[in-house]
Amino acid sequence: MPDHPMPDSPLIGILGGMGPEATVDLMRRVIAATPAEDDADHVHLLVDNNPKVPSRIAALIEGTGKSPAPELQRMTRGLLAAGVDAIAMPCNTAHNYLGEIRAAAGRTPVLDMVALTARRAGELLSAGGRVGMLASTAVQLTGLYADELGERGIDIAFPSRQAELMQLIRDIKRGRCGAAERARYAQICGALQDDGADLLLVACTELSILADALPAGVPALDALDVLAAEIVAIGTGARAAGAAGSPARVAEGGA
Repeated sequence: MPDHPMPDSPLIGILGGMGPEATVDLMRRVIAATPAEDDADHVHLLVDNNPKVPSRIAALIEGTGKSPAPELQRMTRGLLAAGVDAIAMPCNTAHNYLGEIRAAAGRTPVLDMVALTARRAGELLSAGGRVGMLASTAVQLTGLYADELGERGIDIAFPSRQAELMQLIRDIKRGRCGAAERARYAQICGALQDDGADLLLVACTELSILADALPAGVPALDALDVLAAEIVAIGTGARAAGAAGSPARVAEGGA
């Protein structure tokens, strides 16, 4: 969250393209969450939808790829040159490089989707609660959410079918988002609930695309919704006015 005053109509820069459809999905959610009566009421976004950012899978899981950090820093400097007032990034795993991005951003705020989502999870669950993590294996290997959730006394459970979930993420990147993929996703979600998850946490923006496949009646929190709500709060001045409201909604069988 920015710690200094924003202009009346702030320009929010988006580090996107990881993947491209997830970036478009964020834009849709920002538009849907904005209380607008006319075009001029919407949030001003400047989006760098760059699918050429080096693979987070190759860098963090396979250990064979180059770091995405230099390209993310280059994109950040480009957004700064265009005059953005804050920066957001709709990719959970890329938040492993948040420190490098903030170093390039200088005094310009960079929203932390992980911290924002963990805070919202803490509002929804009491200490001792358990989240079922729907995320890339990179999130598991790096412990990306572990500290933030652990500080709130929240336990994390990853799917027993994590390899299958990872394959599903790869399939979504290939544009495979049909009935078969939705059925697999629903089964993985159901298994997490059976394993004792009190809340499903969608922490991969590729999986956010399958929001309508979440099983009915299963409480779920989507990090992309949290980020969209924060962008709307800042972009409409609601954050400065202290009237931003809840940073996310809880999905009951959809987001």
